[in-house]
Amino acid sequence: MVKKKTKTPRTPEEAERLAISAAMDLATQQILDGTASNSMIIHFLKLGSSRERLEQARLEADTTLARAKVSALESAARTEELVQEALAAFKVYSGDSDAEL
Repeated sequence: MVKKKTKTPRTPEEAERLAISAAMDLATQQILDGTASNSMIIHFLKLGSSRERLEQARLEADTTLARAKVSALESAARTEELVQEALAAFKVYSGDSDAEL
């Protein structure tokens, strides 16, 4: 196998991405050459299974749900802030001398 000259990663994330890419390239080559270990073959068979696809879909749905919950909480906080501002304005308009905008 010919080694490729790669650039030095600038961040840990880039280093991780490059390492994963190199490992995938090596695994692919070993599978194609017929030299892959049984555990490597089983790993990739599991990745291609319908169960794995369902698990990935569930994880994506969980992530979407978590983002929606965060958005709802932020919206609720903003709504509460607007309600407080409106109540303060009503107090000023009603002649409450202690109220300020």
